[in-house]
Amino acid sequence: MPFPNINPIAFQIGPLAVHWYGLAYVAGILGWWQYSLWLTKKFPLIDRKTVDDYLGWAIIGVIVGGRLGYVFFYKPSQYMASPLEILQVWKGGMAFHGGLLGVIIATGLYCWKRGIYYLNFSDLVCCGVPIGLFLGRIANFINGELYGRMTDVSWGVIFPTGGPFPRHPSQLYEAFLEGIVLFVILAYGALFTRWPHRRGLMTGIFFAGYGMARIIGECFREPDVFLGYFAGGFTMGQVLSIPVLIFGLFVALRALIREENA
Repeated sequence: MPFPNINPIAFQIGPLAVHWYGLAYVAGILGWWQYSLWLTKKFPLIDRKTVDDYLGWAIIGVIVGGRLGYVFFYKPSQYMASPLEILQVWKGGMAFHGGLLGVIIATGLYCWKRGIYYLNFSDLVCCGVPIGLFLGRIANFINGELYGRMTDVSWGVIFPTGGPFPRHPSQLYEAFLEGIVLFVILAYGALFTRWPHRRGLMTGIFFAGYGMARIIGECFREPDVFLGYFAGGFTMGQVLSIPVLIFGLFVALRALIREENA
């Protein structure tokens, strides 16, 4: 099927062009914030003010981490040759794994400053992250970027910059796995089980779930041209997601064998 003709610019006010991708970041952060506020009733050790005060830290962690992650994971030589381009975020170039690392660091600093046990807070923080992942992948599809490998399935899409052959709409696959599926699992755990009372379990499930979803999604996604495949046919996304998956499994199993916290 042909790619839907969607303008990547949502609207424009004079010289200011607002892109769907930028709106996805804003909506994802706001959606996470409001959902996290609502979930505090299920996490008795965290109150609404703690979430409100953390919002600015989360924004800095996502933006700075996401940008630096792209710079160092994907195009280090290019940006080291022209460091000022690192600041040109309007030209694109964000990496989820970098944003994840940025949020981990920002969360650690915030918890240290407030005297909060890290995993108590990260269990709540992780629950709303799939909202942003879903919206980000939808924005990737609208931009016609990060498309999939060539395919003969009936729902294959001919992307404007992907050549004349149909490709997997891998952005939508990832939106479903990383966004919808992961959100439902975490929401079920937060609302209908005692997972929030097992310190670190929600955090572990998120990391393991994201790592698994990304590894699966990368099987359909065309690897970056400037990187290609690594040994064994792995992509950069899979290489970065394997330690995320292992870490998540470790944290989740550790939480399951410990006694419930208050």
